[in-house]
Amino acid sequence: MSAARWSTDLGFLLGAVGAAVGLGSIWRFPYLAGAGGGFAFIAVFVIACIAFGAPMLIGEAVIGRWARSSPQSAAGTIAVRFGFSRRWNVVGWTGAIAGYLVTSYYTMIAGWVLAYAWLFLTGQYARGGVAETAARFHAMTGDTRAAMLWQLAFFALVTWVSAHGVNRGVEFANRWRAPALLAILLVLVAYSLATGDVARGLEFAFAPNLSRLTPSVLLDAVGQAFYALGICVGVMIVYGAYMPASERLGRSVIAVIGSILLVSGLATVVIFPLVFHYGLNPASGPELVFQVLPVAFAEMPGGRIVGTLFFALLVLAAFTPTMALMEPWVSWLMERFGLRRAVATCVATGSCWIVGQGSVLSFGMAADWRPLAGIPRFATLNLFGIVDFLSSNLLMPLSTLFVSVFLGWRIGALAPDTEYSGLSGSQRRLLLFALRYLCPIGIIVILAIGLTG
Repeated sequence: MSAARWSTDLGFLLGAVGAAVGLGSIWRFPYLAGAGGGFAFIAVFVIACIAFGAPMLIGEAVIGRWARSSPQSAAGTIAVRFGFSRRWNVVGWTGAIAGYLVTSYYTMIAGWVLAYAWLFLTGQYARGGVAETAARFHAMTGDTRAAMLWQLAFFALVTWVSAHGVNRGVEFANRWRAPALLAILLVLVAYSLATGDVARGLEFAFAPNLSRLTPSVLLDAVGQAFYALGICVGVMIVYGAYMPASERLGRSVIAVIGSILLVSGLATVVIFPLVFHYGLNPASGPELVFQVLPVAFAEMPGGRIVGTLFFALLVLAAFTPTMALMEPWVSWLMERFGLRRAVATCVATGSCWIVGQGSVLSFGMAADWRPLAGIPRFATLNLFGIVDFLSSNLLMPLSTLFVSVFLGWRIGALAPDTEYSGLSGSQRRLLLFALRYLCPIGIIVILAIGLTG
């Protein structure tokens, strides 16, 4: 692997935060919170971020910094030092493959966001009710050629920046993206609080009420914590490999989790007062952003500007996480085949775009194709549904389980104290306890329910 490093401790912090704070916090969190009854979902999400997210973030960063190699070879590199099998590379491979598959459809959604930002910016988003807005959305996603090109445009932007390297590309993008995203988000918060139904919106989200807490809501909230924090996809392993030796792990984890909670909370404050003000359904699901909020933007005073800002916010939210999800593959291609970074970046993003066309087609001409119809668990899933299931319900939990077992049981106690920099002896013991018992039990339950449906 190259000798790339973050230029400063702040560079790593911004990189880790930039990898985590994305569409998962601003697009996915509000609609899941709405479907999950607001407070009940949010309460479980916060607990899951602390109980499961913190140990996993530290564990992956330790593996990366200790090995100083790509996620695909990190665990095996460490294992052979102690006479164990290089097959422990399965720790990184499962996460990296999961991240690759997630990126293949994550960027499709980012392409939709880019298209909506352009429509609002150019004034092409006409006024209309829910039915017209839904028809426009389905027409856009069903136009395979347009969806492919918007996804390609987003990938091209990511590739151009990432190809400039860890410092001049990835780190630079995170430095300007963080304040820009926060500034736009705060403007939208102010607008929502000034014009929306604040009382009903905030009561729905934050008033203590656990009556809506069900096993389904519980699992969705834990899954969202994993998704939002960007664990089990190889990102924190590769970013840990670039981490300065002086960086304190506890501070990094607090920064990442704190940023996730802050942005998720602000996004909730933006969306729900507007949803209730315009009499919309907070449990509208994934279409909340694309079919529900545009109705409000089209009708409100200054809606063209507000809509442009909102979708520009989502473009920024998707940008640095996409770079992070591609970084394990960029680093592996450089390490394994000796490719220059620009070439490795093009290979990684170009192949991922090609794979992503399966998901694009799943919203167009192949929407009704069920390639695994003969298998009961997959009978109703199109190609996009299969990719999402394999990455989210199988590979991501497996990767998390492998990290827990590798660090908690096989190798963690053998790590030198320097690899746990910033953690006291008691904190290190608590970390190993969580990796040995708390995380595996929770992950096995999630994995079992996910596979059985």
